Amino acid sequence: MSQGTGPAARRAAVTPPLVSLLRVRDLAVGFGAQPGTDPVVAGVSFDIAPGECLALVGESGSGKSVTARSLIGLAGNDAWLQATELEINGDDVLGLTDAQWRRRRGRDVGLVLQDALVSLDPLRPIGREIADSLRLHTTLDRAARRARVEEVLERVGLPDGRTRVRQRAGELSGGQRQRALIAAAIALDPPLLLIDEPTTALDVTVQAQILDLLESLKRHGTAILLISHDLAVVSRIADRIAVMSAGQIVEQGPAARLLASPRQEQTRRMIAAIPIDKPRGTRLASPGDRADAPAPAPAPGEVVLEASGLVKTFRRPDGSEQRAVDGVSFRLLRGTTLGLVGESGSGKTTTARLLLALSRPDAGEVRVLGRPFSAATERQRRRLRPELGAIYQDALSSFDPRLSVDAVLRDAVRGARHTARPGAAPGNAARDRARVLELLDQVSLPATLLSRRPLSLSGGQRQRVGIARALASEPQILVCDEPVSSLDVTVQAQVLDLLDELQRERGLSLLLISHDLGVIRHARDQVAVMLDGTIVETGDTEQVFGAPRHPYTQALLAAVPRLG
Repeated sequence: MSQGTGPAARRAAVTPPLVSLLRVRDLAVGFGAQPGTDPVVAGVSFDIAPGECLALVGESGSGKSVTARSLIGLAGNDAWLQATELEINGDDVLGLTDAQWRRRRGRDVGLVLQDALVSLDPLRPIGREIADSLRLHTTLDRAARRARVEEVLERVGLPDGRTRVRQRAGELSGGQRQRALIAAAIALDPPLLLIDEPTTALDVTVQAQILDLLESLKRHGTAILLISHDLAVVSRIADRIAVMSAGQIVEQGPAARLLASPRQEQTRRMIAAIPIDKPRGTRLASPGDRADAPAPAPAPGEVVLEASGLVKTFRRPDGSEQRAVDGVSFRLLRGTTLGLVGESGSGKTTTARLLLALSRPDAGEVRVLGRPFSAATERQRRRLRPELGAIYQDALSSFDPRLSVDAVLRDAVRGARHTARPGAAPGNAARDRARVLELLDQVSLPATLLSRRPLSLSGGQRQRVGIARALASEPQILVCDEPVSSLDVTVQAQVLDLLDELQRERGLSLLLISHDLGVIRHARDQVAVMLDGTIVETGDTEQVFGAPRHPYTQALLAAVPRLG
């Protein structure tokens, strides 16, 4: 059979096939007036072919997110960028204007950012957010756009699209917001996806759905740059891995080889810090070692936090009611950890808000240290509040963006002192400064960050500031809502070690809310599994993990990604 002789055939005969959908050579990025000085990313080079996933991993602040944002013109107004080559789909994109980038984003490349709450407009329904790219880049009419929006919501695990399209970011859980961002990124089926921590806020069952979706996109030729601190997730989907440290790629290679035989110390530390199947007391930040002469964990004592029959109902956009928490009861004993797990929207965070008296239950009661808490007046609760610390899932939204890290922590130190002793005299500035530095040291942050504001910190750095703030009052109880979900594995290991040490030394009691079953199993005594606002299974963690009784618990454990 003779070959065709038309224009397409002639082009195919003389044009080599596209090897890389994304090609990066000698990328350098910095901030300031002088290009080329003080780069935060330097000498970064890689390629991604159609249908291939490259995972970019590294510690918080290593330059992963700066690299990804720089590739599509989002490094920032004060940023400079240099590279010998930067091509997307065969086109040179160095020097594109903002207007030119706007025409490409969404169509040629999709982007999923890490901070879902900040990335979504709180005033607009998510249906309009997702439909924006369809309106700008297609000729679909309104009905067709709406149908496409509902379709992609279903693909990312957000069913009931007709209701979802009317919801705003504040009406969604952290995991639901993240899925809405992914839906917006894939609405136009772009050939390249840049995804920054796509499963950070997701429970393992929804995480499995997202990974299935990404694998499906790969099979259909989509190139993916995946930024993640979760090496178990990376091992499932990545073809190759690049490890970043201090703005440079220090190791790069096929995923299976790199995870099995890492050559660099940075990579070995990250793998060793994964908490899955690591017994409690094992120091994750110091691989293979146990804590030096650890103080014995105090024997479980009296009940310090008790929930009895908690109920909370919300009204949906269509006027119907949703019972987000339905008869939840449990007890937290002194010196122990209770892990609370469940899918996004199961009621975990609403339960935490009821425990902290940030929301009033429709029925039921919360007691702290044996005394009424939810039913008390705020004045009565004031003396108990220093005993109850909180670490929130969305670190950025929990800070005043105008305040520096120093101001955030000084306020927490002073607030703890005045709450414990109303009318107390002003504290000593030097003593407050010393306490702030002590808190920073506890969460492995340098004092050089004190002058920075939350928006200039990485996601992991912000979360560590949030943990430091929670420790300021030296509480007896910590309610931790996804305290390590935004941290890379090495910093996550430091925080889990810290919480373990605090518990051993002070008899600290923890309610640990997490979608990461590896974290729960490592840091726990008891576990409670939530589904649709109710606790469906509870008990000793090893018993629940080893022989789960409820089908939902069984499904959760079956979906846990593992390294290799």
